[in-house]
Amino acid sequence: MPLEEPSWWYAGADNDARVRALKPVSRIYAWAALRRLRNAKPCHSRLPVICVGNFTAGGTGKTPLSLLIARLLIERGATPAFLTRGYSGKRTGPLWVDANLHTARDVGDEPLLLAEVAPTMLARDRPAGARAIVDDTRFTHIVMDDGLQNPTLAKSLTIAVVDGTRGMGNGEVIPAGPLRAPLDVQFELADAIVVNGGGEDSKVLRELRAVFQGPVLSAAVVPQQHPDAPTLHGAAVVAYAGIGNPARFIASLQKAGALVAASRFFKDHHHYSQTDARELIKLAAANGARLVTTAKDMVRLSGNDAALAELRKHSQPLRIAMQLEDRDLHRLLSLIETASPTNG
Repeated sequence: MPLEEPSWWYAGADNDARVRALKPVSRIYAWAALRRLRNAKPCHSRLPVICVGNFTAGGTGKTPLSLLIARLLIERGATPAFLTRGYSGKRTGPLWVDANLHTARDVGDEPLLLAEVAPTMLARDRPAGARAIVDDTRFTHIVMDDGLQNPTLAKSLTIAVVDGTRGMGNGEVIPAGPLRAPLDVQFELADAIVVNGGGEDSKVLRELRAVFQGPVLSAAVVPQQHPDAPTLHGAAVVAYAGIGNPARFIASLQKAGALVAASRFFKDHHHYSQTDARELIKLAAANGARLVTTAKDMVRLSGNDAALAELRKHSQPLRIAMQLEDRDLHRLLSLIETASPTNG
């Protein structure tokens, strides 16, 4: 099951009793992470592997960045394939994700989103997934969604995404804090950092530029209005989602001009039940509002369940895209090109 993020991870209280109590467990977690990294013998793929990950548990925006990188590659004539482990899905792969065959319960939600942009290989065994992509012969690049701390597959370029508001929280390793491994060790794994949100005035951006040796780029997620979807500007909405950072979803809704009448949030990667569906539809009716969720949550409503189909019919997804200013976009493109040698 996904790890739920305690609010005190980001409270900044150095003397929090919960942090002190969990530090011994964090040391064990950190030791295990370091041991795995140091003892690994990574496989090398013939294709460039561009990995997008994060230093912390929870949502930072790595999937929007993975989608942006794939689109940039496609615009330049490349043929990327995504490689993902399919978090929260039942299938282990290697298998190609097919939205006509698979549901979020089968493959997870993020793979279904990735597959809307480029062919997506699901594999818990990343080297096996990379080999399956190479064997297909159509592809020029592998874009690995998540896996910064996974040492089994060598990367050509590794980019870490950091939330521009929350940063690294209290700086402690799971479970005392949000870090997946000690930060100095994770810095060594990353070639670049993308700070999602906060702009050039972000304290997180400034602090990272002061301590990280590589490029630190500024980005933001912006709402995307589908031409056939009703406008959200001025609309009363009930927001619901099962994601790692609900605050960013609310901020995106407000940026789109929506009026949030009520909200309900679930743990990350939540699979909706019939009860959830009925209660959300009832909540929207009570508020005279429209149901809005994330694109990632929307794909979890697929399948044959009648109640979920009804919730899907009543819901509108808020789609987002990651954007970088021209200067940082050019720097990102330069990193991608450096990691993409011409194949003979």
